[in-house]
Amino acid sequence: MDLPFQIDLHGKVAVVTGGGGVLCGPMARALAAAGARVALCGRRADPLEAVAAAIRTAGGEALALAGCDVLDVASLRDANLKIERAFGSVDILINGAGGNHPGGTTAKSYLEAGDLARAGATLKTFYELDPEGVQYVFNLNLMGTLLPTQIFTRSMAERRAGTVINISSMSAFRPLTKIPAYSGAKAAVNSFTQWLAVHMSQAGIRVNAIAPGFFVTEQNRAMLKHPDGGLTERGEKIIGHTPMGRFGEPGDLIGTLLWLVSDRGAGFVTGVVVPVDGGFSAYSGV
Repeated sequence: MDLPFQIDLHGKVAVVTGGGGVLCGPMARALAAAGARVALCGRRADPLEAVAAAIRTAGGEALALAGCDVLDVASLRDANLKIERAFGSVDILINGAGGNHPGGTTAKSYLEAGDLARAGATLKTFYELDPEGVQYVFNLNLMGTLLPTQIFTRSMAERRAGTVINISSMSAFRPLTKIPAYSGAKAAVNSFTQWLAVHMSQAGIRVNAIAPGFFVTEQNRAMLKHPDGGLTERGEKIIGHTPMGRFGEPGDLIGTLLWLVSDRGAGFVTGVVVPVDGGFSAYSGV
């Protein structure tokens, strides 16, 4: 993998939850290219094995741990034991697992006159949000960050060294229409990142987050693009509010990732959430 710059992670063990994803898979490959032994955690085997195979083909070391659920403490503990047996204690944790749920999403951006009369089977308004769907989103994004951190950083605290990078979202800064649950959950991830950075500051663990702007993934592809590749109305709005005029590419995250995991490069950096968004968060719309 062609890295934007070189750092040395030889002797380090990195865990990437959601490691088979469009964004976190390249992150895992970058960590391996820098010398880390990488453990990929997720529920489905195929995407994890594909990333692990790419790492091994490039000469790195990777362990794919399918069936590792970030909301299941027992599976996280089991994964940690397997990682320690194969590679040793964890030094770097990337909390990449997350996502949305239809139950926490409204059909329209605004509640307009007449919507309440049509609400229900034909139109989901704020009043039809499913509490279970909303709870699922908060669990997956917030608890799915907190629980792996409890399991994978204990050895860091004992050794008084390590780094955690949480994956936030631009919607944590600028809540997007239609997705109140996801926006709120990612805002909670930002807050947790800052809280944990302070809490771990005397334990030798740095905690930061990356907030991607708009990247096309399997989860949001239909929202952003038509099957023929043209932009949807929402996709056009996003590009119109992104000064650099394009969606992000997975490789756009790698430089920030490498900087944050490097103790030489970011040894005095903790508690920050770094936007990688093509200027979206800086643009007022006028």
